Amino acid sequence: MDHQDVDAAVAEMLRILSPHTAEDWTVPAGPLDWTCWQTAAHIGHDLLAYAGQLAAQPTDAYLPFDLTVRPTASPGELLQAVTACGGLLSSALATAGPDLRGWHWGPCDPEGFAAMGVAEVLLHTHDITRGLSVDWLPPAPLSAAVLNRLFPAAPSGDPRQVLLWCTGRGDLDGFPRRTSWRWEAARAD
Repeated sequence: MDHQDVDAAVAEMLRILSPHTAEDWTVPAGPLDWTCWQTAAHIGHDLLAYAGQLAAQPTDAYLPFDLTVRPTASPGELLQAVTACGGLLSSALATAGPDLRGWHWGPCDPEGFAAMGVAEVLLHTHDITRGLSVDWLPPAPLSAAVLNRLFPAAPSGDPRQVLLWCTGRGDLDGFPRRTSWRWEAARAD
């Protein structure tokens, strides 16, 4: 996975959420305790954090900064902030060599940061669409790429449904619903 995948995920988020910026984003984002607004701000935060990790290449912790979005920001303005953070991650990925490592609970390569960025965008866009009562599933190709990189032991099936199941957001025939999970972003190689 790379910067183009991050760009595609952010573009899809904008495509599906931009028509709904006049709606009430103070409602819960699907199963989360966060509102739709807080969930979107979280997406931006993670994209910025991943960009920072790639740029600074820390070996043992996350950098000591956070994204703060003004509480008065409208949903449209919030989506612009998320887009900016996605652009920063995309730029960091586009210039990162394959041997670069940043810290994410261990050494993580650029592909891992790209996969995590795409996962954050897709999964939390899904949460927001549930809160706003918008029928949407993440795109199958991006879901399959995220599964391949972050959930190598995932079962087979529709990659959209498998990704939601892997992250406790959906049911999958023949498997109990997940109540806890983690992805495998850090790799020693």
